[in-house]
Amino acid sequence: MSDWDSVTVLRKKAPKSSTLKTESAVNQARRQGVAVDTQQKYGAGTNKQHVTTKNTAKLDRETEELRHDKIPLDVGKLIQQGRQGKGLSQKDLATKICEKQQVVTDYEAGRGIPNNLILGKMERVLGIKLRGKERGQPIAPPANSTTKPTSAPQQQQQQHRHREQHHQQESGGWSTVSGRRK
Repeated sequence: MSDWDSVTVLRKKAPKSSTLKTESAVNQARRQGVAVDTQQKYGAGTNKQHVTTKNTAKLDRETEELRHDKIPLDVGKLIQQGRQGKGLSQKDLATKICEKQQVVTDYEAGRGIPNNLILGKMERVLGIKLRGKERGQPIAPPANSTTKPTSAPQQQQQQHRHREQHHQQESGGWSTVSGRRK
């Protein structure tokens, strides 16, 4: 025989892991005296994705209903009355407070989740309190912003000064381009 006809096998392929796990392969390994370690995986070979857990009974015993707070119906009625008193539609009110019309609809129907920012905007536009103990009361103007009415002579002086400034600008006392005197 020549070298061309002989075949040299250097090593055999290792058996695949799937063939090692078959029942016949395990029995053969036991017959040969090889240590065999078998483990049963939890839920192996089943299509159980939603297995009941130990907490299921605990959850079933739970009776408390967890829900968001809703706007009280009396606040919804106050919003509706205030809006109609100002002659606004739901869309007009929503536009003034920079919200969607659905928000106003939900608040009036008592379905909305209370948001102090939205309620504050509604209070300012409608002019009535929607939060706290004094619900439905008109909002008083802030105490600091009261201005004294000006007397007639003071008004005349202010108008005269305004006319003089306007006349000076028109007559060319100031250059409108550079902002300097001519």
